[in-house]
Amino acid sequence: MESRVTSENSEEIISTAHAMADAARLAILPFFRSDGLLADNKATAGFDPVTEGDRAGERAMRAVLAAHRPQDAILGEEFGHQPGTSGLTWVLDPVDGTRGFLSGTPTWGVLIAVSDASGPLFGIIDQPYIGERFEGGLGRAWMTGPMGAGPLNVRGDRALNEAILFTTFPEIGDTVERDGFGAVADLVRLTRYGVDCYAYALLAAGQIDLVIEAGLNAYDVQAPIAVIEAAGGIVTDWRGRPVHDGGRVLAAAGAAQHAAALEILSSV
Repeated sequence: MESRVTSENSEEIISTAHAMADAARLAILPFFRSDGLLADNKATAGFDPVTEGDRAGERAMRAVLAAHRPQDAILGEEFGHQPGTSGLTWVLDPVDGTRGFLSGTPTWGVLIAVSDASGPLFGIIDQPYIGERFEGGLGRAWMTGPMGAGPLNVRGDRALNEAILFTTFPEIGDTVERDGFGAVADLVRLTRYGVDCYAYALLAAGQIDLVIEAGLNAYDVQAPIAVIEAAGGIVTDWRGRPVHDGGRVLAAAGAAQHAAALEILSSV
């Protein structure tokens, strides 16, 4: 089914997304750095945590949608797929970076995207504890935070040996994928690890050059795609193809960094 996003309803979509982010903040923050926060393990091997903060955040966002846009579909990490009739799907990750959430680091975030069959149209990356919000799509590329508000713009082209690279490797990915990432990491100026969705926000804000990951789901990547592309960046898989459904992700602040990293990763 085709979505019909017009100038008239795009403002409603954006305001709904912000209402969802506000609701998620209120639902999740009481659990952050709280005494006795427990996590269930969703993985059959390894550790893939989920907390009551994750569940409360997604419930809060779904309640906003039920009140304002019940015709839209939903794909959420914690409560799965709910069909709709509008051609639009809200793709939700209430706490991207639950390991960081459990550890008390303020690098997790709430991810909200609204998509049609072509991919994400608008996205929000929200960090409730710091109070930073990054939004992109439907004519917007903007951030707000403790130091004020302003437009989002990526850094633009620079050589790989001048680039800053972020990732969640080596925690994720198989041996071959880790080797591919390592081949790029060997050539950049600086590599930093483990800040989950906040890395994509930093790329959109012009702070870093590359994010390379693997094993992602649609709810991990659709909001970052919308925000980064609105800020002038590039997000593809390791072959240069669309990556809306997840998998191996390469996000870049310019065509030069993207092409240089892609030349290496495309052989993996």
